[in-house]
Amino acid sequence: MDLLWTISTILLLCSLLSILWKGFDRRRNRSCYLLDFVCYKPSDDRKLSSELCSDIIVRNKRLSVPDYKFLLKVVVNSGISEDTYGPRSIIEGREECPTHDDCVDEVDDCMYRTLDELFLRTSISPIDVDVLVVNVSMFAPSPSLTSRIVNRYRMREDVKNFSLAGMGCSASPIAIDLVNNIFKTRKRTLAVVVTSESIAPNWYYGTDKSMMLGNCLFRSGGCSFMLTNDPSLKHRAKMSLKCLVRAHIGANDDAYSCAIQKEDDEGRVGFHLSKSLPKAAVRAFAENLQRLAPKVLPVGELALYVLRGFRHRLWRSKEAKTDAATAAMVNFKSGVDHFCLHTGGAAVIDAVGRALGLTKYDVEPARMTLHRWGNTSASSLWYVLGYMEAKKRLRRKDRVLMLSFGAGFKCNSCLWEVLRDLNDGGAWEDCIRAYPPQTLVNPFMEKFGWVKEA
Repeated sequence: MDLLWTISTILLLCSLLSILWKGFDRRRNRSCYLLDFVCYKPSDDRKLSSELCSDIIVRNKRLSVPDYKFLLKVVVNSGISEDTYGPRSIIEGREECPTHDDCVDEVDDCMYRTLDELFLRTSISPIDVDVLVVNVSMFAPSPSLTSRIVNRYRMREDVKNFSLAGMGCSASPIAIDLVNNIFKTRKRTLAVVVTSESIAPNWYYGTDKSMMLGNCLFRSGGCSFMLTNDPSLKHRAKMSLKCLVRAHIGANDDAYSCAIQKEDDEGRVGFHLSKSLPKAAVRAFAENLQRLAPKVLPVGELALYVLRGFRHRLWRSKEAKTDAATAAMVNFKSGVDHFCLHTGGAAVIDAVGRALGLTKYDVEPARMTLHRWGNTSASSLWYVLGYMEAKKRLRRKDRVLMLSFGAGFKCNSCLWEVLRDLNDGGAWEDCIRAYPPQTLVNPFMEKFGWVKEA
Protein backbone atom coordinates (compact mmCIF):
# COMPACT_ATOMS: atom_id res chain seq x y z
CA MET A 1 0.00 0.00 0.00
CA ASP A 2 2.82 2.39 0.89
CA LEU A 3 4.55 1.56 -2.39
CA LEU A 4 1.38 2.29 -4.37
CA TRP A 5 0.97 5.62 -2.56
CA THR A 6 4.59 6.55 -3.27
CA ILE A 7 4.27 5.70 -6.98
CA SER A 8 1.01 7.67 -7.25
CA THR A 9 2.61 10.68 -5.54
CA ILE A 10 5.62 10.56 -7.86
CA LEU A 11 3.39 10.33 -10.96
CA LEU A 12 1.30 13.24 -9.74
CA LEU A 13 4.40 15.38 -9.13
CA CYS A 14 5.76 14.47 -12.57
CA SER A 15 2.46 15.48 -14.15
CA LEU A 16 2.46 18.82 -12.32
CA LEU A 17 6.07 19.49 -13.25
CA SER A 18 5.30 18.62 -16.87
CA ILE A 19 2.37 21.05 -16.92
CA LEU A 20 4.47 23.79 -15.33
CA TRP A 21 7.31 23.21 -17.75
CA LYS A 22 4.99 23.32 -20.77
CA GLY A 23 3.51 26.58 -19.51
CA PHE A 24 6.95 28.07 -18.94
CA ASP A 25 8.23 26.84 -22.31
CA ARG A 26 5.16 28.23 -24.10
CA ARG A 27 5.61 31.60 -22.42
CA ARG A 28 9.34 31.63 -23.13
CA ASN A 29 8.80 30.94 -26.82
CA ARG A 30 6.21 33.70 -27.12
CA SER A 31 8.89 36.35 -26.80
CA CYS A 32 9.84 38.46 -29.82
CA TYR A 33 13.49 39.50 -30.05
CA LEU A 34 15.08 41.91 -32.51
CA LEU A 35 18.37 40.29 -33.49
CA ASP A 36 19.61 43.08 -35.75
CA PHE A 37 18.58 45.60 -38.40
CA VAL A 38 20.30 47.17 -41.42
CA CYS A 39 19.23 50.50 -42.92
CA TYR A 40 19.75 51.08 -46.63
CA LYS A 41 22.26 53.65 -47.80
CA PRO A 42 22.12 54.28 -51.58
CA SER A 43 25.18 55.28 -53.57
CA ASP A 44 26.25 58.95 -53.58
CA ASP A 45 25.35 59.43 -57.26
CA ARG A 46 21.70 59.25 -56.21
CA LYS A 47 21.85 62.24 -53.86
CA LEU A 48 19.33 65.02 -54.51
CA SER A 49 21.24 68.30 -54.37
CA SER A 50 19.52 71.70 -54.58
CA GLU A 51 20.62 72.09 -58.19
CA LEU A 52 19.29 68.68 -59.14
CA CYS A 53 15.98 69.31 -57.36
CA SER A 54 15.69 72.59 -59.25
CA ASP A 55 16.33 70.81 -62.55
CA ILE A 56 13.65 68.24 -61.76
CA ILE A 57 11.13 70.95 -60.95
CA VAL A 58 11.93 73.01 -64.06
CA ARG A 59 11.51 69.93 -66.25
CA ASN A 60 7.80 69.97 -65.44
CA LYS A 61 6.62 72.50 -68.04
CA ARG A 62 3.10 72.47 -66.59
CA LEU A 63 4.12 74.42 -63.48
CA SER A 64 3.34 78.13 -63.17
CA VAL A 65 5.09 80.77 -61.05
CA PRO A 66 2.59 80.22 -58.16
CA ASP A 67 3.41 76.52 -58.36
CA TYR A 68 7.15 77.29 -58.12
CA LYS A 69 6.52 79.49 -55.08
CA PHE A 70 4.49 76.74 -53.44
CA LEU A 71 7.23 74.17 -54.01
CA LEU A 72 9.89 76.55 -52.72
CA LYS A 73 7.94 77.08 -49.52
CA VAL A 74 7.42 73.35 -49.01
CA VAL A 75 11.05 72.42 -49.69
CA VAL A 76 12.46 75.14 -47.47
CA ASN A 77 10.15 74.28 -44.56
CA SER A 78 10.51 70.51 -45.00
CA GLY A 79 13.56 70.11 -42.76
CA ILE A 80 15.22 67.97 -45.45
CA SER A 81 18.88 68.40 -46.47
CA GLU A 82 20.75 67.91 -49.75
CA ASP A 83 21.99 64.48 -48.69
CA THR A 84 18.80 62.50 -49.32
CA TYR A 85 18.43 60.04 -52.18
CA GLY A 86 16.12 59.43 -55.14
CA PRO A 87 15.68 56.69 -57.76
CA ARG A 88 17.82 56.76 -60.88
CA SER A 89 14.83 57.19 -63.20
CA ILE A 90 14.13 60.62 -61.66
CA ILE A 91 17.78 61.66 -61.48
CA GLU A 92 18.21 60.72 -65.16
CA GLY A 93 15.13 62.70 -66.21
CA ARG A 94 12.71 59.84 -66.84
CA GLU A 95 10.29 60.57 -63.99
CA GLU A 96 7.25 60.80 -66.31
CA CYS A 97 7.84 57.44 -67.98
CA PRO A 98 9.68 55.00 -65.69
CA THR A 99 9.98 51.47 -66.99
CA HIS A 100 9.13 48.34 -65.06
CA ASP A 101 12.85 47.64 -64.82
CA ASP A 102 13.37 51.04 -63.18
CA CYS A 103 10.88 50.11 -60.47
CA VAL A 104 12.33 46.64 -59.94
CA ASP A 105 15.93 47.86 -59.86
CA GLU A 106 15.10 50.49 -57.23
CA VAL A 107 13.52 47.94 -54.89
CA ASP A 108 16.04 45.18 -55.63
CA ASP A 109 19.02 47.36 -54.73
CA CYS A 110 17.50 48.15 -51.35
CA MET A 111 16.37 44.61 -50.56
CA TYR A 112 19.48 42.77 -51.61
CA ARG A 113 22.06 45.15 -50.15
CA THR A 114 20.38 45.27 -46.74
CA LEU A 115 19.70 41.52 -46.68
CA ASP A 116 23.28 40.67 -47.67
CA GLU A 117 24.58 42.72 -44.76
CA LEU A 118 21.93 41.42 -42.36
CA PHE A 119 22.83 37.78 -43.02
CA LEU A 120 26.51 38.64 -42.72
CA ARG A 121 26.10 40.49 -39.41
CA THR A 122 23.93 37.84 -37.80
CA SER A 123 25.87 34.86 -39.22
CA ILE A 124 22.50 33.30 -40.04
CA SER A 125 22.01 31.61 -43.40
CA PRO A 126 18.97 32.45 -45.58
CA ILE A 127 18.08 28.77 -45.55
CA ASP A 128 17.42 29.02 -41.80
CA VAL A 129 14.73 31.70 -42.25
CA ASP A 130 11.24 30.42 -41.42
CA VAL A 131 9.16 33.55 -42.12
CA LEU A 132 9.71 36.30 -44.70
CA VAL A 133 7.69 39.53 -44.82
CA VAL A 134 8.11 42.34 -47.35
CA ASN A 135 6.19 45.60 -47.14
CA VAL A 136 6.43 47.95 -50.11
CA SER A 137 3.16 49.81 -50.27
CA MET A 138 2.97 51.13 -53.82
CA PHE A 139 4.70 48.51 -55.97
CA ALA A 140 3.41 44.94 -56.15
CA PRO A 141 4.87 43.03 -59.14
CA SER A 142 4.21 39.42 -60.03
CA PRO A 143 5.93 37.21 -58.96
CA SER A 144 5.87 38.98 -55.62
CA LEU A 145 8.80 40.73 -54.00
CA THR A 146 9.03 37.93 -51.44
CA SER A 147 9.36 35.45 -54.31
CA ARG A 148 12.25 37.47 -55.70
CA ILE A 149 14.03 37.18 -52.36
CA VAL A 150 13.25 33.46 -52.01
CA ASN A 151 14.66 32.87 -55.49
CA ARG A 152 17.83 34.93 -55.00
CA TYR A 153 18.74 33.43 -51.62
CA ARG A 154 17.51 29.90 -52.38
CA MET A 155 15.32 29.74 -49.28
CA ARG A 156 13.54 26.59 -48.15
CA GLU A 157 10.36 25.35 -49.80
CA ASP A 158 8.42 25.66 -46.53
CA VAL A 159 9.33 29.30 -45.81
CA LYS A 160 6.21 31.28 -44.91
CA ASN A 161 6.22 34.45 -47.01
CA PHE A 162 3.94 37.47 -46.92
CA SER A 163 3.84 40.52 -49.21
CA LEU A 164 2.16 43.53 -47.63
CA ALA A 165 0.98 46.27 -50.02
CA GLY A 166 -0.89 49.52 -49.43
CA MET A 167 0.00 49.70 -45.73
CA GLY A 168 1.74 53.07 -46.09
CA CYS A 169 4.19 54.66 -43.67
CA SER A 170 2.90 52.60 -40.75
CA ALA A 171 3.73 49.21 -42.23
CA SER A 172 6.67 48.31 -39.98
CA PRO A 173 4.60 47.77 -36.79
CA ILE A 174 2.05 45.87 -38.90
CA ALA A 175 4.76 43.49 -40.12
CA ILE A 176 6.07 43.08 -36.58
CA ASP A 177 2.55 42.29 -35.36
CA LEU A 178 2.15 39.67 -38.09
CA VAL A 179 5.43 38.00 -37.16
CA ASN A 180 4.67 38.19 -33.43
CA ASN A 181 1.35 36.40 -33.95
CA ILE A 182 3.13 33.65 -35.87
CA PHE A 183 5.59 33.32 -33.01
CA LYS A 184 2.70 32.47 -30.67
CA THR A 185 2.06 29.25 -32.57
CA ARG A 186 5.60 28.27 -33.68
CA LYS A 187 8.62 27.63 -31.47
CA ARG A 188 12.18 28.72 -32.25
CA THR A 189 11.28 30.60 -35.39
CA LEU A 190 13.39 33.05 -37.39
CA ALA A 191 11.69 35.85 -39.33
CA VAL A 192 13.09 38.45 -41.72
CA VAL A 193 11.21 41.65 -42.55
CA VAL A 194 12.11 43.96 -45.43
CA THR A 195 10.49 47.39 -45.39
CA SER A 196 10.85 49.99 -48.11
CA GLU A 197 8.92 52.10 -50.62
CA SER A 198 8.96 52.50 -54.39
CA ILE A 199 9.43 56.10 -55.51
CA ALA A 200 10.10 55.59 -59.24
CA PRO A 201 6.57 54.64 -60.41
CA ASN A 202 4.82 57.04 -58.04
CA TRP A 203 6.30 60.40 -59.00
CA TYR A 204 3.55 62.97 -59.59
CA TYR A 205 4.12 65.26 -62.56
CA GLY A 206 0.89 67.27 -62.45
CA THR A 207 -0.03 70.59 -60.81
CA ASP A 208 -2.38 69.59 -57.97
CA LYS A 209 -0.75 71.03 -54.85
CA SER A 210 -2.17 68.31 -52.58
CA MET A 211 -0.29 65.75 -54.68
CA MET A 212 2.89 67.76 -55.21
CA LEU A 213 3.66 67.53 -51.48
CA GLY A 214 4.71 63.89 -51.75
CA ASN A 215 7.41 64.71 -54.30
CA CYS A 216 9.00 67.11 -51.80
CA LEU A 217 8.95 64.78 -48.78
CA PHE A 218 9.44 61.16 -49.86
CA ARG A 219 12.93 59.79 -50.50
CA SER A 220 14.53 56.44 -51.29
CA GLY A 221 15.27 54.29 -48.25
CA GLY A 222 14.59 50.95 -46.62
CA CYS A 223 15.54 48.51 -43.91
CA SER A 224 15.83 44.77 -43.32
CA PHE A 225 15.58 43.36 -39.82
CA MET A 226 15.52 39.93 -38.19
CA LEU A 227 13.17 38.77 -35.43
CA THR A 228 13.08 35.53 -33.46
CA ASN A 229 11.35 33.88 -30.53
CA ASP A 230 14.18 31.41 -29.96
CA PRO A 231 15.28 31.84 -26.31
CA SER A 232 18.73 30.47 -27.14
CA LEU A 233 19.34 33.58 -29.30
CA LYS A 234 18.29 36.10 -26.66
CA HIS A 235 21.89 36.84 -25.68
CA ARG A 236 22.56 38.00 -29.26
CA ALA A 237 19.43 40.14 -29.56
CA LYS A 238 19.35 43.92 -29.38
CA MET A 239 15.81 44.42 -28.09
CA SER A 240 12.74 42.57 -26.89
CA LEU A 241 9.17 43.48 -27.88
CA LYS A 242 7.04 44.37 -24.85
CA CYS A 243 3.75 45.41 -26.48
CA LEU A 244 2.23 46.54 -29.77
CA VAL A 245 -0.92 48.61 -30.34
CA ARG A 246 -2.71 49.26 -33.64
CA ALA A 247 -5.46 51.81 -34.20
CA HIS A 248 -7.37 52.03 -37.51
CA ILE A 249 -10.07 54.69 -37.97
CA GLY A 250 -10.75 53.97 -41.65
CA ALA A 251 -14.46 53.50 -40.95
CA ASN A 252 -14.63 57.30 -40.94
CA ASP A 253 -14.89 58.63 -44.52
CA ASP A 254 -12.81 61.76 -43.90
CA ALA A 255 -10.05 59.73 -42.27
CA TYR A 256 -10.12 57.15 -45.05
CA SER A 257 -9.78 59.72 -47.84
CA CYS A 258 -7.32 62.16 -46.21
CA ALA A 259 -4.28 60.32 -47.63
CA ILE A 260 -5.15 58.42 -50.77
CA GLN A 261 -3.79 57.58 -54.20
CA LYS A 262 -6.03 58.87 -56.97
CA GLU A 263 -6.15 60.74 -60.28
CA ASP A 264 -6.15 64.52 -60.54
CA ASP A 265 -8.51 66.45 -62.81
CA GLU A 266 -6.29 65.71 -65.81
CA GLY A 267 -6.05 61.98 -65.15
CA ARG A 268 -2.54 61.97 -63.67
CA VAL A 269 -2.11 59.61 -60.72
CA GLY A 270 -0.70 60.98 -57.49
CA PHE A 271 -0.90 60.65 -53.74
CA HIS A 272 -3.43 63.14 -52.39
CA LEU A 273 -2.91 64.65 -48.92
CA SER A 274 -6.04 66.56 -47.83
CA LYS A 275 -6.54 69.34 -45.31
CA SER A 276 -8.42 66.90 -43.05
CA LEU A 277 -5.26 64.82 -42.51
CA PRO A 278 -4.19 66.60 -39.28
CA LYS A 279 -7.62 66.01 -37.77
CA ALA A 280 -7.52 62.32 -38.69
CA ALA A 281 -3.99 62.01 -37.33
CA VAL A 282 -5.03 63.54 -33.99
CA ARG A 283 -7.96 61.15 -33.71
CA ALA A 284 -5.93 58.04 -34.58
CA PHE A 285 -3.11 59.23 -32.34
CA ALA A 286 -5.42 59.70 -29.35
CA GLU A 287 -7.08 56.32 -29.95
CA ASN A 288 -3.71 54.58 -30.03
CA LEU A 289 -2.37 56.31 -26.93
CA GLN A 290 -5.48 55.49 -24.91
CA ARG A 291 -4.89 51.80 -25.58
CA LEU A 292 -1.14 52.07 -25.18
CA ALA A 293 -1.10 53.97 -21.87
CA PRO A 294 -2.23 51.07 -19.63
CA LYS A 295 0.47 48.86 -21.16
CA VAL A 296 3.46 51.18 -20.66
CA LEU A 297 2.75 53.53 -17.76
CA PRO A 298 3.94 52.81 -14.20
CA VAL A 299 1.25 52.28 -11.56
CA GLY A 300 1.38 55.83 -10.20
CA GLU A 301 1.03 57.52 -13.58
CA LEU A 302 -1.62 54.98 -14.60
CA ALA A 303 -3.71 55.91 -11.55
CA LEU A 304 -3.51 59.58 -12.52
CA TYR A 305 -4.44 58.64 -16.09
CA VAL A 306 -7.55 56.79 -14.89
CA LEU A 307 -8.61 59.71 -12.68
CA ARG A 308 -8.21 62.15 -15.56
CA GLY A 309 -10.22 59.92 -17.86
CA PHE A 310 -12.99 59.66 -15.28
CA ARG A 311 -13.04 63.44 -14.91
CA HIS A 312 -13.32 63.95 -18.65
CA ARG A 313 -16.25 61.55 -18.80
CA LEU A 314 -18.06 63.61 -16.22
CA TRP A 315 -17.47 66.85 -18.10
CA ARG A 316 -17.65 65.93 -21.75
CA SER A 317 -16.88 68.59 -24.33
CA LYS A 318 -16.15 68.06 -27.99
CA GLU A 319 -14.95 64.49 -28.48
CA ALA A 320 -11.83 65.23 -30.55
CA LYS A 321 -10.66 67.95 -28.18
CA THR A 322 -11.28 65.73 -25.17
CA ASP A 323 -9.25 62.89 -26.64
CA ALA A 324 -6.36 65.15 -27.58
CA ALA A 325 -6.35 66.82 -24.17
CA THR A 326 -6.43 63.47 -22.38
CA ALA A 327 -3.50 62.21 -24.42
CA ALA A 328 -1.53 65.37 -23.73
CA MET A 329 -1.98 65.02 -19.97
CA VAL A 330 -0.38 61.57 -19.88
CA ASN A 331 3.31 61.61 -18.96
CA PHE A 332 4.60 58.89 -21.27
CA LYS A 333 8.17 59.75 -20.33
CA SER A 334 7.49 58.08 -16.99
CA GLY A 335 7.35 54.73 -18.80
CA VAL A 336 9.42 55.38 -21.93
CA ASP A 337 13.07 56.43 -22.25
CA HIS A 338 13.34 57.04 -26.01
CA PHE A 339 10.84 57.94 -28.74
CA CYS A 340 11.13 56.76 -32.35
CA LEU A 341 8.73 59.12 -34.13
CA HIS A 342 7.72 58.73 -37.77
CA THR A 343 9.45 61.35 -39.92
CA GLY A 344 6.36 62.31 -41.91
CA GLY A 345 7.49 65.93 -41.92
CA ALA A 346 8.69 68.69 -39.63
CA ALA A 347 5.10 69.62 -38.70
CA VAL A 348 4.28 65.99 -37.82
CA ILE A 349 7.32 65.66 -35.55
CA ASP A 350 6.54 68.97 -33.83
CA ALA A 351 2.88 68.07 -33.28
CA VAL A 352 3.62 64.63 -31.83
CA GLY A 353 6.39 66.06 -29.68
CA ARG A 354 4.04 68.66 -28.20
CA ALA A 355 1.28 66.11 -27.59
CA LEU A 356 3.65 63.83 -25.71
CA GLY A 357 5.37 66.65 -23.84
CA LEU A 358 8.77 65.80 -25.35
CA THR A 359 11.92 67.90 -25.12
CA LYS A 360 14.22 69.00 -27.93
CA TYR A 361 16.51 66.11 -26.97
CA ASP A 362 13.64 63.62 -27.29
CA VAL A 363 12.65 64.66 -30.83
CA GLU A 364 16.22 65.15 -32.04
CA PRO A 365 16.54 61.63 -33.56
CA ALA A 366 13.40 62.13 -35.67
CA ARG A 367 14.39 65.64 -36.75
CA MET A 368 17.89 64.54 -37.73
CA THR A 369 16.55 61.51 -39.60
CA LEU A 370 14.21 63.73 -41.59
CA HIS A 371 17.12 66.06 -42.34
CA ARG A 372 19.55 63.32 -43.43
CA TRP A 373 17.24 60.78 -45.11
CA GLY A 374 13.88 62.50 -45.69
CA ASN A 375 10.61 60.62 -45.30
CA THR A 376 11.46 57.03 -46.26
CA SER A 377 7.94 55.80 -45.48
CA ALA A 378 7.72 52.65 -43.32
CA SER A 379 11.49 52.40 -42.89
CA SER A 380 11.77 55.85 -41.26
CA LEU A 381 11.45 54.41 -37.76
CA TRP A 382 14.55 52.29 -38.25
CA TYR A 383 16.69 55.23 -39.33
CA VAL A 384 15.53 57.03 -36.17
CA LEU A 385 16.48 53.98 -34.09
CA GLY A 386 19.80 53.84 -35.95
CA TYR A 387 20.49 57.45 -34.97
CA MET A 388 19.90 56.63 -31.30
CA GLU A 389 22.23 53.66 -31.50
CA ALA A 390 24.93 55.58 -33.38
CA LYS A 391 24.75 58.30 -30.69
CA LYS A 392 25.14 55.57 -28.04
CA ARG A 393 21.91 56.57 -26.35
CA LEU A 394 20.51 53.05 -26.01
CA ARG A 395 21.46 51.31 -22.79
CA ARG A 396 20.40 48.03 -21.25
CA LYS A 397 16.86 48.12 -19.76
CA ASP A 398 15.94 51.32 -21.67
CA ARG A 399 12.44 51.33 -23.17
CA VAL A 400 11.95 52.58 -26.74
CA LEU A 401 8.57 53.57 -28.18
CA MET A 402 8.07 53.44 -31.95
CA LEU A 403 5.13 55.53 -33.19
CA SER A 404 4.00 55.75 -36.81
CA PHE A 405 1.13 57.02 -38.95
CA GLY A 406 -0.16 55.66 -42.24
CA ALA A 407 -2.88 56.03 -44.85
CA GLY A 408 -6.11 54.28 -44.05
CA PHE A 409 -5.97 56.07 -41.53
CA LYS A 410 -3.72 54.27 -39.05
CA CYS A 411 -1.62 54.98 -36.00
CA ASN A 412 0.53 52.07 -34.83
CA SER A 413 2.98 51.85 -31.94
CA CYS A 414 5.24 49.29 -30.31
CA LEU A 415 7.36 49.31 -27.18
CA TRP A 416 10.79 47.66 -27.06
CA GLU A 417 13.17 46.98 -24.18
CA VAL A 418 16.89 47.25 -24.90
CA LEU A 419 18.67 44.03 -23.88
CA ARG A 420 22.27 45.31 -23.98
CA ASP A 421 24.19 48.53 -24.53
CA LEU A 422 24.08 49.40 -28.25
CA ASN A 423 26.65 51.46 -30.14
CA ASP A 424 26.69 50.39 -33.79
CA GLY A 425 26.99 53.26 -36.30
CA GLY A 426 25.11 51.52 -39.10
CA ALA A 427 24.02 53.74 -41.98
CA TRP A 428 24.90 56.80 -39.86
CA GLU A 429 28.55 55.77 -39.40
CA ASP A 430 30.11 58.29 -41.78
CA CYS A 431 28.05 61.33 -40.73
CA ILE A 432 26.93 60.89 -37.13
CA ARG A 433 29.64 63.21 -35.79
CA ALA A 434 28.15 66.07 -37.85
CA TYR A 435 24.77 65.70 -36.15
CA PRO A 436 23.00 67.65 -34.94
CA PRO A 437 24.20 70.40 -37.33
CA GLN A 438 24.29 74.04 -36.27
CA THR A 439 21.40 74.87 -38.59
CA LEU A 440 18.69 72.94 -40.41
CA VAL A 441 18.03 75.75 -42.88
CA ASN A 442 17.64 74.27 -46.35
CA PRO A 443 20.19 75.70 -48.85
CA PHE A 444 17.41 75.73 -51.42
CA MET A 445 16.23 79.09 -50.06
CA GLU A 446 19.68 80.64 -50.40
CA LYS A 447 20.01 79.55 -54.02
CA PHE A 448 16.45 79.91 -55.24
CA GLY A 449 14.84 82.41 -52.91
CA TRP A 450 14.44 84.76 -55.88
CA VAL A 451 11.36 82.75 -56.83
CA LYS A 452 9.49 84.42 -53.96
CA GLU A 453 10.01 87.82 -55.59
CA ALA A 454 8.94 86.68 -59.06
